[in-house]
Amino acid sequence: MRILMLGNSFTAANNLPQQLASLTGAEVVAHTRGGARLAEQMNPKTKMGARTLAALVNERWDYVILQEMSNGPVTAREKFLQSARGLCEKIRAASAIPVFYATWAYENGSKKMAVMNMSYEEMYQAMYEAYHHAAEENQALIADVGKAFYEKADEIKLYAEDSCHPNEMGTKLAAEVIAEVILQDT
Repeated sequence: MRILMLGNSFTAANNLPQQLASLTGAEVVAHTRGGARLAEQMNPKTKMGARTLAALVNERWDYVILQEMSNGPVTAREKFLQSARGLCEKIRAASAIPVFYATWAYENGSKKMAVMNMSYEEMYQAMYEAYHHAAEENQALIADVGKAFYEKADEIKLYAEDSCHPNEMGTKLAAEVIAEVILQDT
């Protein structure tokens, strides 16, 4: 099995691709850049986009995992949904299955959360709705890591010191959720 992960630092953090490879037995390739949006993965004029588009045409993938910039589904929802549609079309044309890696709200009570000008619950709900909308609209799988964070954040420290990236436990949880969705589908 071959998996292509398209994302940014949330995907690259704490060796998530390697953890996913260990859990699934798959070959996992990651196209990431800190702060990258899915729109960049679609743009043939960017280095990342050219690389991603070539990989979708010239290589065989079983699953392609899509992860938007941390607050993108909330702050630029329509652009996120547009990019998701375009990428899912290309993924399906490559005979692969798209999987949304739905990320989380920033840590409750953090300065990052305050900058969003919404409550933790509001950001969680907006992220949840945007990712689920994208998955439903594109008949894609969804690895709802954001929901897992929401349910476990009071029990386990999942955030890095910056209150938005995952710490090692957060990445482990992400890998487990993504692996479970893929393994259930295979």
